Amino acid sequence: MTLLDIQTRPTATHRAVAHMTGSLPMGGQVADTPVFAFHHTPAGLDFSAQPELRPERRDISLDGLLAFEISDVLTSAESDAVVAATELLGYRDEAPGIQTPPGMRMNKSVHWVAPAAMMDEIFRRIALLLPQAIDNRPLAPRLSQRLNMYRYDTDDVFNRHIDGDWPGYGLTASAKDPTARMTEWTGGRSMLTMILYLNGPEDGVVGGQTRLFGRAGTVIDVTPSKGSALFFRHGFDIQSVMHEGCRVTGDAAKYVARVNVMYAI
Repeated sequence: MTLLDIQTRPTATHRAVAHMTGSLPMGGQVADTPVFAFHHTPAGLDFSAQPELRPERRDISLDGLLAFEISDVLTSAESDAVVAATELLGYRDEAPGIQTPPGMRMNKSVHWVAPAAMMDEIFRRIALLLPQAIDNRPLAPRLSQRLNMYRYDTDDVFNRHIDGDWPGYGLTASAKDPTARMTEWTGGRSMLTMILYLNGPEDGVVGGQTRLFGRAGTVIDVTPSKGSALFFRHGFDIQSVMHEGCRVTGDAAKYVARVNVMYAI
């Protein structure tokens, strides 16, 4: 599935389902930065069971902090389809609803509400490998459908930071307003970041590791692997993992999706 394939399909048209103030990499704000959704699920994003995938979890030793990888989350074709769809939405400098200090987030972003069926299938593939409870809060039965997409072009970097926690988001329509809008879920809050790698060295990406920092000085670099995902604790808490998206040094852009893993309040 290529970007051209999606662009030429009339069902791939998209719309803004929310607008928020967007922050720029070097400071400043842009009003009415959109969050997008597709009118109809583009071909390639209609995920279904993939028997060839064998997701496996590998825990990362990080001074007692929670961090792990899961392989085989997406197929190569599924990863390519997400990249193509988000390029159609359009990457930009500003990121909606994200507040970062000047010089921290030095990449391009687009936020969208992904199809519920796509996110449900991703959750089905990994659910048994996720912590079933954190701090006595049980795992919610779905992932947030709002995805923070990042494209790292040559020399782009996301400097050292901790991810905040978020409510979950989806789309809601009503009889009075058939145009679905992004809505915030109640009864849950995210506790894990899921960084879904959509390409990697096999696509020519050079650099772009995710660097994790432990509390006792341990530093772990995770190399992007297409279709795999990195998970770590987030929120403004002593258990959260400090990390950075290292500089991309080659000509090929790196693509990732930040997904929020939800837990009941």
